[in-house]
Amino acid sequence: MISAKQVSELRDKTGAGMMDCKKALTECNGDIEAAVNWLREKGISKAAKKADRIAAEGLANVYTDGNKAVIIEINCETDFVTKNEEFVGMVDTIGKAILANGKSGLSVDEINELQTEEGTVAELVTAKTAKIGEKLSFRRAELVEKEDGDNFGVYIHMGGKIAALVVVKGANEEVAKDVAMQAAAMRPTYLAPEDVPAEVLEAEKEVLKAQAIEEGKPADIAEKMVNGRIGKYYEENCLVKQQFVKDSSMNIETFVKNAGGEVKSMVRYEVGEGMQKREENFAEEVAKQINK
Repeated sequence: MISAKQVSELRDKTGAGMMDCKKALTECNGDIEAAVNWLREKGISKAAKKADRIAAEGLANVYTDGNKAVIIEINCETDFVTKNEEFVGMVDTIGKAILANGKSGLSVDEINELQTEEGTVAELVTAKTAKIGEKLSFRRAELVEKEDGDNFGVYIHMGGKIAALVVVKGANEEVAKDVAMQAAAMRPTYLAPEDVPAEVLEAEKEVLKAQAIEEGKPADIAEKMVNGRIGKYYEENCLVKQQFVKDSSMNIETFVKNAGGEVKSMVRYEVGEGMQKREENFAEEVAKQINK
């Protein structure tokens, strides 16, 4: 029987998680030193020591198979690692594992438990963290499905810094790719005006009203001006209302409609968005890599 005291002692020695420590002790019949080596062999001890480091670089990618596609983001600490074959291979392995599973709506924890040829996703990330020497982390993924008459549009920008995945109904793959490129380049937050949450819209209207009043307009006039100006917000933040980058005479909605289709969905990942960034300069980063 493994005691809580043994688990605590092993955790203090290695920095590994409680469940990993318990598993190591169970595998090693309660022998602390053997459990330390077991964790080291699995890469868990080394990986745990990196757990509090910042990993806001990484790669985003898209994998498709028939009517299913997966968009994924996996993080690392430095841009150097995004060129590492081990890291790129890990991203591919995880993306394909999610695609093979075929279920949408999986949580991060559920994805971490998916099996690959190199153990679970969580075990694979831990092993590669130990081998590569940087904190690596699976951040997010989404599985998207389409109908037979739809097309996926995929665009990977800046070598995997941004990935966009759209579904277009009734238009060809070239049109779908143009829409994905638009999503990648122009950073829309929503697909269409009806997708903007009510609270976000109300907050924006309050800002616009305050601006109009600041310009000296009476409150009733300011209210009417808001309704006109909110269209500008949609044009900036909603994909289908954005001016098409390849032809400024029309928006995306019109472009796709002219091709006989409509945009059904959009997912856009930008690596590290919303995450804390490392504050180091490039020279320091190079020096660290050289001295490893």
